Amino acid sequence: MHKLIDKPDQSCLLIALSVVLASLVSFSDAEVHYHEFVIQAQPVKRLCRTHKIITVNGQFPGPILEVRDGDSLVIKTTNIAQYNVTLHWHGVRQLANPWADGPEYVTQCPIQPGGTYTYRFNIQKQEGTLWWHAHSKWLRATVYGALIIYPKVGLPYPFLTPNQEIPILLGEWWDRDPMDVLRQALFTGAAPNVSDAYTINGQPGDFYRCSNQETAVFSVESGETVLLRFVNAALNQELFFAVANHKLTVVGVDAAYTKPFTTSVIMIAPGQTTDVLLTADQSPSRYYMAASAYHSSQNAAFDNTTTTAILEYKSESCSARRQSSQVLVPQLPASNDTATATAFTAGLRSPSKISIPNNIDENLFFTVGLGLINCSLPSPNCQGPNGTRFTASMNNVSFVLPTALSVMQAYYQGVSGIFSADFPPVPPIQFDYTGNIVLQDTSILSTEDHPIHLHGYQFSVVGMGFGNFDAARDMPKFNLVDPPVRNTIGTPPGGWVAIRFVANNPGVWLMHCHIDSHLVWGLAMCFLVENGEGEQQTVIPPPPDLPKC
Repeated sequence: MHKLIDKPDQSCLLIALSVVLASLVSFSDAEVHYHEFVIQAQPVKRLCRTHKIITVNGQFPGPILEVRDGDSLVIKTTNIAQYNVTLHWHGVRQLANPWADGPEYVTQCPIQPGGTYTYRFNIQKQEGTLWWHAHSKWLRATVYGALIIYPKVGLPYPFLTPNQEIPILLGEWWDRDPMDVLRQALFTGAAPNVSDAYTINGQPGDFYRCSNQETAVFSVESGETVLLRFVNAALNQELFFAVANHKLTVVGVDAAYTKPFTTSVIMIAPGQTTDVLLTADQSPSRYYMAASAYHSSQNAAFDNTTTTAILEYKSESCSARRQSSQVLVPQLPASNDTATATAFTAGLRSPSKISIPNNIDENLFFTVGLGLINCSLPSPNCQGPNGTRFTASMNNVSFVLPTALSVMQAYYQGVSGIFSADFPPVPPIQFDYTGNIVLQDTSILSTEDHPIHLHGYQFSVVGMGFGNFDAARDMPKFNLVDPPVRNTIGTPPGGWVAIRFVANNPGVWLMHCHIDSHLVWGLAMCFLVENGEGEQQTVIPPPPDLPKC
């Protein structure tokens, strides 16, 4: 155990590499998709009460964006809500274009009320399910939607073409303004109040008050195959998901295909996406889809409820439907079932051998975890355990966002005093390690699974395990043949995960825990990847409408 130092810092790790960008794909069949997003408050009724929530175009969840690999998007975003806002296109590589990535004060200043900013970016060599969401404080509780990337015209899926596709967006719902929940937590220093419900496509489902009339229902024909595109848009909770009496065949995660493998339950962390095939091979009836918490922390409160939707066979006769309102319920794992969660994650593999970097230029070892700040005197601002305040860190450094200028703008313009490039590549207390990027969970407060998201990149997950990482023991077990490719990966509670990637995308790229309560406490850092030589190895100039702070 080591002492957690409260050291505010806009910390970046400077990687000076010659950047080589992949050649642009042919855009002969590519399309440009234009959208207008209006950030606005909208009355929405859930759990018997109406709240004004922040939405895009009055929709909750927000619009589904559908594109093909090679397409471009132009999204004019106008903010008429009362809060500053940015939008992040989660998992999109944004090659040499950090200005479109979206995290507030990292790559851009926020769009202020009354302001407008147009996000322009390309989809390059990516297929599958991604998503978009607000990247400003806790606005992503209600500001989010799916981003579906189909193969180029004429190219098939690497699996049997499904009869239909259904986006499944998992979320959390508070019976109050989520921004008020955040403000209270930041004032008191205590953990934020847990959510009051989970949702499937914005609806809590049959097990909550005043909700069963709006439960999402998905109709299927007997015998058909359905592609379910999952997004975990929950702010703070990893989730188990299952469908009563049905198997799920995983075929992709985070817009990267996987070797198909069949399971009765999936575990999906905030920020992650998972594509699964479901075959309607059961007796015509109605079956619950259900999601509930996977909660790896031993000491923290959590929302222990279950959200549901209904899978309904169209061939079930109307008379049979009237005669029986019974819906079969799936058996979900216990909330602390780390064995099931770990087995699911460990089952992911790329479809075939992939290129893994073998010559390691930067060896990095990051500890991630929560901690407490001691208060010298009792205070309303110190309502954490035993009169403390919660905090979080990577390598003992808590990340604090600037406010005068974004990190990317400061780097591009050569403005000093906004960030420091002295983030430690190893923790202050030595662990056994070597090579790669190893993310090690700590037990300063409690062991916990931290879903870590890296902006601007996909990476190979070459290994994971429990306990402290030990090079002699663990590196020989690395999967350097067909590891899964992801943009968000959890550290096993009390364990470690090793990732590899080539730093071939210049810009400032945030790495952070996708549990938003941990992010605001400081569990983040950023990579600063310098320009290489040549036009395609250089960050493009900022757009003229980039918001000002």
